[in-house]
Amino acid sequence: MKLYATSIPQALPSWATVISNNAGLIEVEINDEDPGFHSIIEELSTEIEPGIIGVKAGDLCQRLSIEMVDTNEEN
Repeated sequence: MKLYATSIPQALPSWATVISNNAGLIEVEINDEDPGFHSIIEELSTEIEPGIIGVKAGDLCQRLSIEMVDTNEEN
């Protein structure tokens, strides 16, 4: 899984790796098979819609202190 961010903390968990940092856009790859990642996913899981359990990307980024790129912003 990949996230695209505008800022990240200096220290990321072992299951998150910076792939590139070009023109202020940081590409972070998540090893979604890592047990540490699964622990956070379990903690953050909520009912997103009736009958659908998941994790919102914004919640995961907030937990990791990552500022995610907002694709809804108009340039």
